[in-house]
Parts: sequence; C-alpha cells; structure tokens
Amino acid sequence: MPPGSVSYDPTGEEYGIPTYPWRCAPDGLATRRQLRARGLRPGGQEPVAQLVRPRRAGRPPLVAYLYRIDRAKPVRPMTLARWRALEAAMTVRRTCPACGIDRGYCLPTSLGMCPTCHDTPVALAA
Repeated sequence: MPPGSVSYDPTGEEYGIPTYPWRCAPDGLATRRQLRARGLRPGGQEPVAQLVRPRRAGRPPLVAYLYRIDRAKPVRPMTLARWRALEAAMTVRRTCPACGIDRGYCLPTSLGMCPTCHDTPVALAA
C-alpha cells in the first residue's frame, strides 16, 4: 500500500484482504481491542478485513485487523497460577539489578538499572 493512501476495497482485490477507511468497518467485525472490551478474543481465527488510517506525510498508515465477532471465543479466566506468574514477572521488571531495590515502576530497558544507580558516579565510572 503506498504511504498516505487509503482505498475503499471491500472485495480485497487491491490489497488481498477487504480494506475499509478508519471508522467504516461493517457490522459483525471488530478489532482485538474491541473484542477484548466485550470479553472476547480472536480464538485463532485469521483477520478477515482491515481498517486503514492515513497519517501525516512521510509516515506509513496505521492498520488495524478485523475479526468476526461470531467466531470469537471468550477470554480465558485468570487463574491463581497466572496471577502469580504475572506478579513474579512484574517484580523482576521493577527490581534494579545494581541495588536490588523494587522501585515500584518498570525500569527503563535503555538504562538496564534504576535511574538513581545509573546517575551515581560509581555507575558512570564503570
């Protein structure tokens, strides 16, 4: 698709998949986010269409894939084991490897440690 162009292609001849302008999706189709808001998930189905939103010059358009609502499956419930695994993963993301303190927020991956440890003279000299 050429940058910045948006075509109405409900048959899919031009792009290989039915394409609609932003906010013009037919009834019965939804994006992943819209499915999630309804307590659903795609459930392994392939996208059946796409929405295309143009952006400013020089930037590629935004594309959102659409899935059939009638084929969507309910979201799997969070089990106790999943909650524990998620909490463990988030604890690792919040804990500084240099000082070992849980900072209460996800540490920037660009620094590899908390900003306090990154800005100390010992860390700068290393």
